[in-house]
Amino acid sequence: MRIIENIDAYVGQPCVATIGFFDGVHKGHRCLIDQVCNVAADKGLESVLITFREHPLKVLYPQKAPFLLTTAEEKSNLLAETGADNAAVLDFTRRLSEMDARSFMKNILKEKLNVRILVIGYDHRFGHDRNCGFADYVRFGKEMGIDVINAEALEIDGGVVSSSAIRSLLLNGDASGASSMLGYDYFIEGTVVGGFQNGRKIGFPTANVAVASSDKLIPANGVYAVRADVDGERYNGMLNIGMRPTFANGSNRSIEVFLFDFSGNIYSEHIRIEFFRRIRDEKKFACIEELKMQLEADEHECRTLMRMQ
Repeated sequence: MRIIENIDAYVGQPCVATIGFFDGVHKGHRCLIDQVCNVAADKGLESVLITFREHPLKVLYPQKAPFLLTTAEEKSNLLAETGADNAAVLDFTRRLSEMDARSFMKNILKEKLNVRILVIGYDHRFGHDRNCGFADYVRFGKEMGIDVINAEALEIDGGVVSSSAIRSLLLNGDASGASSMLGYDYFIEGTVVGGFQNGRKIGFPTANVAVASSDKLIPANGVYAVRADVDGERYNGMLNIGMRPTFANGSNRSIEVFLFDFSGNIYSEHIRIEFFRRIRDEKKFACIEELKMQLEADEHECRTLMRMQ
């Protein structure tokens, strides 16, 4: 995939395009992108995915901006897997947000990117205040030689697949539900950092993880069955997100992962963690021995889940 960073310097071939932030590059996005690629192949045109560096809400209403399913780099890597020819990455600015839909189609889609066919996501709106709809886009397109197609929504188990739906699932701890909509297990990436060594003292040495991006969504507190990639190796494990209520270690939320069948020092190493399933809430235990017994049960459950997969 070619990444178009500067559309002002871009001289493109006639193309089929779609527009979106594509957070998570989930099954709904992939269904839309497949349609773009299929139409492009049928018409002998290139395919272009038009996206933005910044989430629009982060620019317009920062206090309302959601945590994200994917960082810019993660999103770029996932989009590259879709088979589309190009991704045009635009800066979402206040000036761009004030451009009406017709001007956006003429100045950006037609004149800058040479779009001949535009495939619109089922609920996608663009232009100032998003006050135009599909019929308007079709009308504007006829004026400037752009055919506009409306894609259908993708539903799974009666729910429409969307980035906001996936965020809601993760914030409620439903990692497996999120996986079914994403098409892959939700993941975070970061660096292994030093901690309080509480787990090591009771036979469960954990790696504390500092997530690379402050914009990245962290799932709900609790214990999860996970997979981790670190130092070129892949491990099953269990992970706790929360406040460590059994220990008096402060009030900061932490992410700690216990890798099965691993011994070694991975401080400062990069780690990628995939969330398979949440097995329980975080709890405060009356004593350390009670916590240890629960961790042993958690390990058994997580190992069993991984073997069953």
